[in-house]
Amino acid sequence: MDLQALFAERIGGSAFGTDNAIYKFEKIKRAKAAARRERPDVELLDFGVGEPDRMAPSPIREALKVAVDDPANRGYADNGIAAFREAAARYLAEFFGVSGLDPATEINHTIGAKPALAMLPLCFIDPGDVTLQTVPGYPVMATYTRYLGGAVTNLPLTADRGFLPDLAAIPEESARRAKLLYLNYPNNPTGAAATEAFFDEAIAWADRHQVLIVQDAAYATLTYGGPGLSILARPGGQEVAVEIHSMSKSYNMTGWRLGFVAGHPKAVQAFAEVKDNTDSGQFKAIQVAACAGIADRALAEGIRDHYRRRLTGMVEALTAAGFDAAVPGGTFFLYTPAPTGAGDRRFASAEEASQFLIREHSISTVPWDDAGAFLRFSATFEAADEADERRVLGELKARLARADLRFT
Repeated sequence: MDLQALFAERIGGSAFGTDNAIYKFEKIKRAKAAARRERPDVELLDFGVGEPDRMAPSPIREALKVAVDDPANRGYADNGIAAFREAAARYLAEFFGVSGLDPATEINHTIGAKPALAMLPLCFIDPGDVTLQTVPGYPVMATYTRYLGGAVTNLPLTADRGFLPDLAAIPEESARRAKLLYLNYPNNPTGAAATEAFFDEAIAWADRHQVLIVQDAAYATLTYGGPGLSILARPGGQEVAVEIHSMSKSYNMTGWRLGFVAGHPKAVQAFAEVKDNTDSGQFKAIQVAACAGIADRALAEGIRDHYRRRLTGMVEALTAAGFDAAVPGGTFFLYTPAPTGAGDRRFASAEEASQFLIREHSISTVPWDDAGAFLRFSATFEAADEADERRVLGELKARLARADLRFT
């Protein structure tokens, strides 16, 4: 059987699996392995990890231990339990001032944010339709748009605009064909937080062009310059948007795979329809456990303060080496212009700078060359306690000094 001939064109057709290109994260993985092999006695400082470094809070873990033994939680969850939808509504109200949402019709759970981003194009995109996506960013919605025969228009996030897309610059043809506008604030990788004025501009633009906004709010509680914002709390937001929230980042529940979609009831209904034909819901006990923490401000603030402390220490270490770094508006990422060289060596891209830091100094970062050359440092680096954090950051500062980086 020639299985190669059966692969769908959307994943490469007969050429699937034959491409020898090495992608960014595989290059990072290989460089880290080489650094460990060549310098086995040197600690690899990994600032490229994109997931929380600590366990979920104790109240959530304890609630799971009880819920897992409750016979009421056996069986399929399908489109979720009412208790989690109601807890999600309280969370949106108490943290972000979102009012008027009906938990039964305007909120639906999802097995993590990623599947929601994959399923929403299935609800709206036909061949020839357009999804507008910010770059750099998380590509899942764009990938599924292309799977469905749609097209993607990239909206660059640049420093001069505070890493907010220029909606006025969207080509008229793209705006005419667009059905979905993907936003992600607080933003991965830039760390930018949206403003009320930007959300209001986006709502007006979406209403004018009849486009649904998909606001990926995975880092919603991790904000440092002011209170967190929800697009659903802005005037008109609930008429033109859905917002995706995740338990992974806000409550260190990475791997538990739980989030929710909230907003326009017809969009939530369509999402529930596709979801019901895709999965059978997340384990009820996990949903019950999330209810023990989702609207607990103290838990969320403790996690936020953990990252703010680390980000502050990272800024000190990076600026001492010449980086243009500041505590971001949100997330646990520092996104900073990449060095242009080290000593007499010149870097043609952020990827070259990242490879140099890994291979020569055992410092792992994630490079982005989509809209300028930047490196992303994550505050989720491994450290046993606060004293160990200070040790790691001191070692980072010392290694960067030895690297003799250039920024011009």
